[in-house]
Amino acid sequence: MKVVGFTFVRNAVTYDYPVLESINSLLLLCDEVVVAVGYSNDDTLGLIRSLNSPKIHILETIWDDTLREGGKVLAVETDKALAAVPAEADWAIYLQADEVLHEADYPAIRAGMARWQADKQVDGLLLNYRHFYASYDYIGDSPRWYRREIRIVRPGVGIYSYRDAQGFRKVGNLKLRVKLLDATVHHYGYVKTPAAMQRKQETFGKLWHSDEWMAEHVVPAAEFDYSEIDSLQHFRGTHPAVMQERVRQQNWRYDHDMTRNRYRLKDKFKQVVFRLTGYRIGEYRNYQLL
Repeated sequence: MKVVGFTFVRNAVTYDYPVLESINSLLLLCDEVVVAVGYSNDDTLGLIRSLNSPKIHILETIWDDTLREGGKVLAVETDKALAAVPAEADWAIYLQADEVLHEADYPAIRAGMARWQADKQVDGLLLNYRHFYASYDYIGDSPRWYRREIRIVRPGVGIYSYRDAQGFRKVGNLKLRVKLLDATVHHYGYVKTPAAMQRKQETFGKLWHSDEWMAEHVVPAAEFDYSEIDSLQHFRGTHPAVMQERVRQQNWRYDHDMTRNRYRLKDKFKQVVFRLTGYRIGEYRNYQLL
C-alpha cells in the first residue's frame, strides 16, 4: 500500500504556522509528501527545505491573489499538490499547514487505509477534529466548529478540493462516500498571541473578502479579542509529540471564564440535543457517511 501526503503553504514564517510539525506528522505515515510552496514574502521555501527529508517533494507555485471570493485560491493550491501525488498511490493524506496528526492515531489510520483499500465504493476517509483556541490549553466545543472532515482520499479518480479547501468533492460535484476513522486532527489555526492573531485576521481575511468588506468588518487593532468566543473547554489530553517543543516555547497564559458562555438560544438547544442523542442539528456535512 503506497501512501502519499500532500499540503500547501505560503508565508509560513510570517504567520508562524506549525507547518514543520504538520509535515513531520505526515512523514511518519507516508512514503512521500508533496508540499506546494507558494511564492512568499519570507523564507518559507527555505523553511520547508530545512526538513531535509528525501521523502519530501517540493512543488513551487504562484498564488492567484485575484481568486478572493470564498477562499478559492486555497482550493486551487490544494489541487496543485493533489495533482502531483503519484498515480500509483493508493491513498493521499491531506493536512493544512496548521493541522497536525497525533502519533497515537497512526495505528487507526493505517488500519483504516488497509481495510478500505480494495473497496472502491469508499472514496475517502473521515477524521475527527479538535480545534484549539487562543492558547494550547483550550479547545472550542460549540456548534460553530466543524467536528469532522475528509483528510484521506483516493488520488487520480477525479477528486478535487471544494470551496475554500475545507473538504473535497468528485467529478459531477458529488459528495465523497467515506468511512469514519477513530483518529483526530489537531487544528492550531487559532492558537497565537493576541498581537499575532490580529495580524493574521487583518491579512488572511483577504483570501475570502474584498478590500471593501475587510475595511467594514475587520477593525485594525493592536491585539485580537479572544474573549468573544462562545464556549471553550480545558484541554486535558496530550499534544502530538512533534508539537511538544512548540507548545513548551510558545504557549502563553490565557484565562477564560468557564462559568459563562455566549450561546445563542438556538445553539443552546442544539447542544442539549447533541449531548442527549449524539446528533448535531444543522451540521455541515460535505460527505456521504457509509
